[in-house]
Amino acid sequence: MKLIVVTAPTFFIEEDQIITALFEEGLDILHLRKPESQISYAERLLTLIPEKHHRRIVIHEHFSLKEEFGLMGIHLNSHCPQEPQNYSGHISCTCHSIEEVKDKKSFYDYVFMSPVFNCITRREIPSGYSPEQLRQAGKDKVIDSRVMALGGVALNNILEIKNYGFGGAVIMGDLWNKFNACTDRDYLRIIRHFAQLKNMIG
Repeated sequence: MKLIVVTAPTFFIEEDQIITALFEEGLDILHLRKPESQISYAERLLTLIPEKHHRRIVIHEHFSLKEEFGLMGIHLNSHCPQEPQNYSGHISCTCHSIEEVKDKKSFYDYVFMSPVFNCITRREIPSGYSPEQLRQAGKDKVIDSRVMALGGVALNNILEIKNYGFGGAVIMGDLWNKFNACTDRDYLRIIRHFAQLKNMIG
């Protein structure tokens, strides 16, 4: 099962160091998602991340950076629902229902299914699925190796993701809430937490 991390929505000073350390700890894929940010900030962050890790980074929005930095691919969502004209390469997208997953997963390298659990960063967004629905979707092979679980995924439920048959777990709030850019002097806590997540899924 893949372990995917989505970046925090805003940029911060230590971010490139943390991302590099996560890759060194075994991060499979990073989704660079900075809603409504300037492309120059994303470019700067990418220049600070060692080039050897670029091929495991998927970009949201600023799709031109895929070619410029040799990134893994692009991700489509409600903000950017269409790939650029004549684009070829890795594409993933976000789905918000079992039906949408059924319709789209064959067209993309993988899809995010969201929100599987109650969201951590946006507490007003509850899970979109019951455990029974998720189990049935697994039995029906709707959930498979090309479907990644997003939304509320944390250390205390990541094994459930594996049992439902998801191909990967997408981590965001559970990881980034272990680091406070204003007060923390190092980022050891976030790296230790990631290592625990990685060990849980084997």
